[in-house]
Order: sequence, then structure tokens, then C-alpha cells
Amino acid sequence: MPQTPDRRHGPLYEEAVILSDAGSDPADIGELRRVGTDLKAKDGTGVFNLRTGGSGLSAAQHKALKDLIHFIEDGPADGWTSGAYKETLPSVSVFPTSEIWWTTSGKTNKIVSLDTTWTGAVPTQEVWKVYDTDGSTVLVTLTDMISYSGVFETTRTRTWA
Repeated sequence: MPQTPDRRHGPLYEEAVILSDAGSDPADIGELRRVGTDLKAKDGTGVFNLRTGGSGLSAAQHKALKDLIHFIEDGPADGWTSGAYKETLPSVSVFPTSEIWWTTSGKTNKIVSLDTTWTGAVPTQEVWKVYDTDGSTVLVTLTDMISYSGVFETTRTRTWA
């Protein structure tokens, strides 16, 4: 019979296990800790919070992806102040290759951008970037590769980094 995690032979039956506050995130892969009111674990992708549904993403990665949802389809919404400014380039093209949302019309800090690659009349690649508050550091990049049958989209493969 295999050993249990506490190295005892056979099953271990307990009604409850109470963890005291460790005060810091788990340091080793496979470790589980209570940190304040959160239950955190560490796997090969990093530390995640089991209380919030642990996705295996770091807090920064999750925030960036969650924030991206606030932009797609057309610009900043939830959590952003009014006055954001959208620039479409080239400005007189039926097939724009770049759309950038700036914090203001002064165009000093980018919020989010979309770069589109067109093949004929259809977009075959879309690259979204979310920027940090400095307006230039990219927090997350989401890339869609799109395939078609004629003008009808048949598949879309999404990657993020």
C-alpha cells in the first residue's frame, strides 16, 4: 500500500486539518499554506489562491487577463476613467492595421492596442496588448490566429504571453 503524504502507511482519516497563518506564500512546489484568510498552493507555474478558484496564473497575469476583458471589443470600460482616446491607423483605410487607446487625446500613455494583419479582406491575425500605467510596459499580449473558408471564420487559435 502506498504511503500517505505524512509518510504513514495506509490511509489517514481526519475530520479536519487546521492550518495556522504562515505569513508568506508557499516556497516549494507542492506546498500548501494558509496566508491570512487565503489558502495558497505552489505548482510548476507559480503560487495560486485556492479560495479564489486558483487558475495557476500569477496574480499579475490574472489581473492583466481580467483587465483585457474590460477592453474587448471596443475600448476601455469598467474601472477606467472617462476621456480615453482612440487612434486608428492608417486613418483613412478600410482595413486598419492598428488601433490604440490612449489615456487622453494628448497620446502620452497607451492603455491597450490592437494590431491587425489582413489577408485580402479578412483579418488573419489580431494582437492585443495591455499596457502598465507607465503607458509603455506591456503587461500581457494576446494573439489570435484566424482561419477562413471564403469570408467565413472557421477557426481561431488564441495564445497569450
